[in-house]
Amino acid sequence: MGTQSFSGGCQCGAVRFSVHGEPTDTSVCYCRMCQKASASQALALASVRGLKVEWTRGAPSWFQSSNHARRAFCGRCGTPLGYEAPDGLALSVLAFDEPARLAPTIAYGVEGKLPWADAVPHLPERHTMDDEEAAPFLATLVNYQHPDHDTETWPPQGGSPEDRG
Repeated sequence: MGTQSFSGGCQCGAVRFSVHGEPTDTSVCYCRMCQKASASQALALASVRGLKVEWTRGAPSWFQSSNHARRAFCGRCGTPLGYEAPDGLALSVLAFDEPARLAPTIAYGVEGKLPWADAVPHLPERHTMDDEEAAPFLATLVNYQHPDHDTETWPPQGGSPEDRG
């Protein structure tokens, strides 16, 4: 049986990665740094420590977020891609093509959890197209996001992601 591989990348497709082996130590972090880095209530990360990680298209930009850690992101579209500290690299779970395969097993930085975070799963739910007022507008949207799989080239039909702008 071969080694599993996982792929992923940013929203615009300028940066893609491949991980050979199974990421471990999946987590969510509620600390304020991770909130700001992800623009969300928490950042879901999967450790790729000890695995072969290849940047298969482009390369991430990096922001030194503290004296011990830096954050990887796409310099074109801003998608958060990873977190690197002395103990290794972790990639953003939601940047993987199949994020459902990498369910978090622990929550860190819970002292930074926003007061409303635990209420989110209990909010009323609605499918996107169930909003009758917005449905006609939503039906006209054209998605320029890179698909959740590797492509030989991107964007299709030539040009760059900025050309779609």
